[in-house]
Amino acid sequence: MTATHSTRMLVLGSGPAGLTAAIYGARAGMAPIVVQGMQPGGQLTITTDVENYPGFKDVIQGPWLMEQMQAQAEHVGARMMYDSIVEVDLSQRPFRLIGDGGTVYTGDVLVIATGASARWLGLESENLLQGKGVSACATCDGFFYRGKKVVVIGGGNTAVEEALYLTNHSQDVTLIHRRDSLRAEKILQERLFAHPNIKVLWNKTVERFVGDGDPEGLVGVELRDTETGALSTIDTDGAFVAIGHSPATEIFRGHLRLDSEGYLDVETGSTRTSVPGVFACGDVMDKVYRQAVTAAGTGCMAALDAERFLAEADFVMEPA
Repeated sequence: MTATHSTRMLVLGSGPAGLTAAIYGARAGMAPIVVQGMQPGGQLTITTDVENYPGFKDVIQGPWLMEQMQAQAEHVGARMMYDSIVEVDLSQRPFRLIGDGGTVYTGDVLVIATGASARWLGLESENLLQGKGVSACATCDGFFYRGKKVVVIGGGNTAVEEALYLTNHSQDVTLIHRRDSLRAEKILQERLFAHPNIKVLWNKTVERFVGDGDPEGLVGVELRDTETGALSTIDTDGAFVAIGHSPATEIFRGHLRLDSEGYLDVETGSTRTSVPGVFACGDVMDKVYRQAVTAAGTGCMAALDAERFLAEADFVMEPA
């Protein structure tokens, strides 16, 4: 027999955005159910040192932070479901979602916090050295490379912005791009080329990240020239892969309005999506900041928006 779980507030995703929404929703009496998805805890579960989340003077560990957020959400009344959604029906309320084992979830409101994942190069050495010199977020990890040599891989807006940001910490930043021109906006390119601490290596792809992962970590990057095929190696302390992000929105295609890059489209200044009663928060709708603290902030916004929506809907439904 197929199990069905019903709630006032259904939350998809259990990163900082989803768990913050669940905390606020539970405190508002909406008894939220959180469907945790393929990666319970979100991106922070694969992040080691976290130094920029407010409230902790010492460096904390990403997995520990997410354990604490989940425990707090459960303490105030949220329920966690270890499941992944494979089908959605947003045509009417309550919204109906189906997990990969057939379990049915219904919610009077839906908060989507499925996040976005960084695109990686797909190299074995990249996987070995993630968190040990290889990163996909300069804003998160650039501080750890103060006064050190760093490289950025990519040629779009993200890569150029990361390179410019890293000059706050490093006097030796190299941008590596596989073509002979950048895709980034012209104004960003002008700032990049004018910066004295940034150099660009054209027509190069990363063949391998050099290092053994433990204890020394990354020590260099092996490059292949896309025109000649020649190999070369440059020394570096940190490498930032900046080739874009992929929001986890495929299941909502055709149900909710997405922008040109696949992120959920929300009303400016709110978390409301194109379907009344459906809200989006965190990296699934934010392609600019992508920080744990901003994700948590929009999770709070989503819960407050959902609470107001239900209050208005309940008022309309009350008999005269």
